[in-house]
Amino acid sequence: MYPTPYVKFLAHFHGTRDYFECHEVLEEYWKEVDPKNRSSIWVLFIQTAVCMYHYRRDNKKGADTLIKRCILRAESGLSEIEELGVDAESYLEHLNRIKSDLQEDLPYHSWNIPLTDLYLRQEVQQMCLDWGVAYGSPSDLDNAQLVYKHKLRNKQA
Repeated sequence: MYPTPYVKFLAHFHGTRDYFECHEVLEEYWKEVDPKNRSSIWVLFIQTAVCMYHYRRDNKKGADTLIKRCILRAESGLSEIEELGVDAESYLEHLNRIKSDLQEDLPYHSWNIPLTDLYLRQEVQQMCLDWGVAYGSPSDLDNAQLVYKHKLRNKQA
């Protein structure tokens, strides 16, 4: 029913909290199905993950820039968000909450995309189980490999 890369994106977002991998998985899919369309719904989800990646590693300027883009895209795409099994109003409210948290210089905290489709939620939870990670657990902020993945990955290459 839903594209596998989207389910993987959600499993990373809610399970591994590997926002870098969220970006990788969904960007590849976006380039296959809707290339160069910067207003694609997939770009919204990609940018949400990248925003959370920046926020978690305390790059609040980068996170603030992205959250503003996400809010604008979400406001214009509520029906598309709903079609992907997400409560669009709650999603938008949370994006606005993140924007406020950034402006108030509050620390990062994990959150779950509000899924409305029970089948989708079960599919994501099963994928998390298959990966050996808990659905909905907060990010391990002490895991440098997770928090600074792009920097550490470049050093290992």
